Amino acid sequence: MNLFQSINNSLDLALSSDPSAIIFGEDVAFGGVFRCTVGLQEKHGKSRVFNTPLCEQGIAGFGIGAATAGATAIAEIQFADYILPAFDQICNEAAKYRYRSGGLYDCGSLTIRAPCSAVGHGALYHSQSPEAYFAHCPGLKIVVPRGPIKAKGLLLSCIRDKNPCIFLEPKILYRSAVEQVPVKEYTMPLSKADILVEGDDITLVGWGTQVHVLREVCQLAKDQLNVSCELIDLVTILPWDKETIAQKSVKKTGRLLIAHEAPLTSGFGAEIAASIQNECFLNLEAPIERVTGFDTPFPHMFEPFYMPDKWRCFEAVKKLVNY
Repeated sequence: MNLFQSINNSLDLALSSDPSAIIFGEDVAFGGVFRCTVGLQEKHGKSRVFNTPLCEQGIAGFGIGAATAGATAIAEIQFADYILPAFDQICNEAAKYRYRSGGLYDCGSLTIRAPCSAVGHGALYHSQSPEAYFAHCPGLKIVVPRGPIKAKGLLLSCIRDKNPCIFLEPKILYRSAVEQVPVKEYTMPLSKADILVEGDDITLVGWGTQVHVLREVCQLAKDQLNVSCELIDLVTILPWDKETIAQKSVKKTGRLLIAHEAPLTSGFGAEIAASIQNECFLNLEAPIERVTGFDTPFPHMFEPFYMPDKWRCFEAVKKLVNY
């Protein structure tokens, strides 16, 4: 399966195993613009897979209400760029519902899916990575898969987790690679980072599409610099796996590079950098490097220069090694 097929399979299993599960959003009835819900209305019925008006605030609000009333609510925001009208509902209502009611009510069975990040031609309204906006909000979980196998397991984990989850899907990966995805049901742990390549000299941290960029950087560093890089997929933005990065990796390597597509200022890499220098200060051999998008709107024709590509990341590796 490719990424959108594995997500479709995950949603199908969620609907089949849980009679209270519903899927709703813009155009999901016919399969959605990326085909992630194709065939689900025909199989499970119009009362369980249905379109909503073009109103992200309404989609989130409806999801909160449905989840509070006992449904497993799976909402789709058609593009993550357009999740911001729902920001108040997600951060002021969904994230705080259990807390404000003293545990009497919660909307923990709400999952919000949204395609995110660069796609090659999306320009300023179809390319953004909004994970850091929500990472500042206690009560949410934020997950970004890197491929089909992870996507299926993580999405089922989010759907069954008893906290509201935002599941961000890098849309350039929907059709970019096929993996041998198990067809049966399985889940994967949230808040657990994956060490994909073991190394001794530098820790590289990314999530989503950036993991694949950093994998190429590992090879470049090995071939051209004889430098051994350790690659970590953060997987979950909130709550993130500090132990794997700090205790298992940076204390060993002494160097850290964080890369993400979102702008530099207040990107989630800043939180990681601050936490790691606090925990690993005496182990660091060089200042922590961040390679990110720039502090501008996401460009169209200049997208190749905006992206934290393998060459920009490789330059940062050289800077870390030569410090």
